[in-house]
Amino acid sequence: MSFLPEELWRRILEIGIESSGFSYKDLCCVSISCRRLHRLSSEDLIWNLLLSADYPQPHSSSSSSSKSLYKLRFERDKERRIAAHRRVVLRKESQIVEHSRRLKEIQTRVAQETATATQTAQDLSNLRRARQAFVALNVWQPEVVRSRQKQMVEQSAVPAECRIHALEMELKLCKQQIAGLELFYKDEKRRLDTAKEELASMKYHPIGEHKTISQEDHKHVKRKKLKLCNS
Repeated sequence: MSFLPEELWRRILEIGIESSGFSYKDLCCVSISCRRLHRLSSEDLIWNLLLSADYPQPHSSSSSSSKSLYKLRFERDKERRIAAHRRVVLRKESQIVEHSRRLKEIQTRVAQETATATQTAQDLSNLRRARQAFVALNVWQPEVVRSRQKQMVEQSAVPAECRIHALEMELKLCKQQIAGLELFYKDEKRRLDTAKEELASMKYHPIGEHKTISQEDHKHVKRKKLKLCNS
């Protein structure tokens, strides 16, 4: 490296930046390799090329160096990206809340339809037993005092067969409603799980996870040492 002139090294850096192969990270890594590359990579011309490559917007003329201007533009762009990421996370969290609310509504409707179906089935069973008792009374005991079942049949002007048919249709409709709500619940639950996975992927940070694990391991080691000291 010492036999190559500085003009050649400078040209190598310029070609790397112009070909979009060099980023600011690569330039910083090159700058800590040796004194010569540190000096060359800190030149205003190099950082001006990198600034024009990464941020092609027109730059305001100022007395600051291109490296300082690049750092300023980088910090602003970083803040914008963090704000955009925060908006995406908030939007995804609101979707999770909305999915959870819909699931609760579906559960409430399923409970209501189930209660209605149970009551309808009970009424249908009571009406069928009353009709059977009424037929039995007419056949075997025509002169016996009318029982409670016969009164239940005769107290309505609507024929028993029509009432039974209406209750059967209502019970069938309740079962269809419950089946549809269960399918809708599964679909909404799948969307909720997908949204939670996407949110976890958005919030995932390997360094943060490593720090959390390291802190937990450190606390575990401290507890173990404390137990050994107490023993």
